[in-house]
Amino acid sequence: MIKPICKDTVFLSRKSVPATKADLPVVDDLLDTLRANSAGCVGMAANMIGVNKRIIAFSLGPVNIPMINPVIAKRAEPYETEEGCLSLTGVRKTTRFRSIEVEFLDRSFKPQKQTFAGWTAQIIQHEIDHCEGVLI
Repeated sequence: MIKPICKDTVFLSRKSVPATKADLPVVDDLLDTLRANSAGCVGMAANMIGVNKRIIAFSLGPVNIPMINPVIAKRAEPYETEEGCLSLTGVRKTTRFRSIEVEFLDRSFKPQKQTFAGWTAQIIQHEIDHCEGVLI
């Protein structure tokens, strides 16, 4: 189900709690909402749809990928950039890393570990920041 985008900075600043198998419907809602906002959005965290769970989704070309309870295990090559956010107005400066290794659960709750670089890594870092209650 497509959900409205949360713009409440107090709610968005709260650290998300770990997701469980009972939260699988949130994964579907997040993917539906990301698809519906694809013209101006390449990633979302569950708190952006009003759910305080550690779930993100991002676009990888035509495919949207969910991650449950993602954690960045390794970071390399910091750089400065500017980002916007569907939940916030304007763009802000932030530091990102060109390469990251992420540990997460897939939709079947199987542990995964993958390395991402470039634009995809930047998107994932932004969404994991949402899970940490960090607003750029």
